[in-house]
Amino acid sequence: MPAPHMPAPTWITTLDDLHAHYGTPGKPALAKVAAHLTPAYAAFIAASRFCILSTVGPEGTDGSPRGDEGPVVVPLDAETLLMPDWKGNERIDSLRNIIRDGRVSLIFLVAGSTTAVRVNGTAKITADPDLRARFERPNPAGAGTQPRSVIVIRVAEVYSQCARALQRSALWTAPDAENLPTPGQMLQDATAGAINGADYDAERSLRAHLGWW
Repeated sequence: MPAPHMPAPTWITTLDDLHAHYGTPGKPALAKVAAHLTPAYAAFIAASRFCILSTVGPEGTDGSPRGDEGPVVVPLDAETLLMPDWKGNERIDSLRNIIRDGRVSLIFLVAGSTTAVRVNGTAKITADPDLRARFERPNPAGAGTQPRSVIVIRVAEVYSQCARALQRSALWTAPDAENLPTPGQMLQDATAGAINGADYDAERSLRAHLGWW
């Protein structure tokens, strides 16, 4: 179905116009920004099992969901976060971007909370044996499994996000997940039917389980 016609908008193209269109941020909105992990920010991040990692590279920007069965990152000190990179689909979009442009941003969520915490900084990648060993976990075969690498994030600023986005969206309570297209259906559409979506979905659960190891 063609998109409905939209009249040509008047674009906001200068900072002066943008600032004139919006108000002045209140004191708390500015004062909440810290240049390091305060105890409260560190505690929230340590409780988060999910975040979005944003990176930038020559091809553009990338946002990657990151999750773990425990904390998705581990604070090393007040200025450093460690993020294990477990086995995935081998696209390594985020890692390629970090190699070429170390700037990163992260948004941390905790299920049930309408607070989000944002971190901006820079990142590097290491396969250091000691750092990888910090995240070792058992696998079904009994042997220890380690992440392929560890993303070391240097914090430039950290702050909490206004709760309105999570409150308005009712993220943790709205039943929006019902009747969503499956990953297989999305893949079948993206490949014009070259990949069978039903077959992909049937195998997906096993692939996701084995993807840990």
